[in-house]
Amino acid sequence: MKTTIHKAESRGQADHGWLKANHSFSFASWHNPSRMNFGALRVLNDDTVAAGAGFPTHPHANMEIITIPLSGTLEHKDSMGNTAQIKTGEIQVMSAGTGVTHSEYNASSTEELKLFQIWLFPNKQNVTPRYDELKLNPKDRHNKFQQILSPTPEDAGVWIHQEAWLHMISMDQHTEQEYNLKSQDNGVYIMVVEGAIEINDTTLSYRDAIAI
Repeated sequence: MKTTIHKAESRGQADHGWLKANHSFSFASWHNPSRMNFGALRVLNDDTVAAGAGFPTHPHANMEIITIPLSGTLEHKDSMGNTAQIKTGEIQVMSAGTGVTHSEYNASSTEELKLFQIWLFPNKQNVTPRYDELKLNPKDRHNKFQQILSPTPEDAGVWIHQEAWLHMISMDQHTEQEYNLKSQDNGVYIMVVEGAIEINDTTLSYRDAIAI
């Protein structure tokens, strides 16, 4: 079982003034040949967007894109006709497929927006673009794994065109949980959003990650 630790400080960093970004995998001007992807997981960006700022309209194709606001509100508009505000406690998914353009802005003129944006390679090319969003109940991840994404539309959470699952968990101090793989063909990538955790005798802290 191959295990790789990604310490928070090893991530690529970019400061554009209005955007402060941390890249777990090679992205934009940060290129690390050893950090291109983990299986289908291509991008895990930890972004802070200044008040009133954001990404103007830009294109995507053949990528599954998941956005999770950690604090603040994201304003989204796309070429499929969707206009939405995604708040903390919600998740957004977009299958870019044959091609889509969208813009993403901090909806607040006074507060920062913090978010994770995750890209996964799809297992089907040139699908019809689609958009979805979901409000999450934080009680559903208290000391248990809350499924927020899967490859099945009928399953819990949003879905994508890939054999991938995404879970969140909020654990009390000195508790232990076991995660079971949905598929024995998959690995697992774990990031600590807040606090610290011990996995396989390794202690991980704020924004540290482990790839197994």
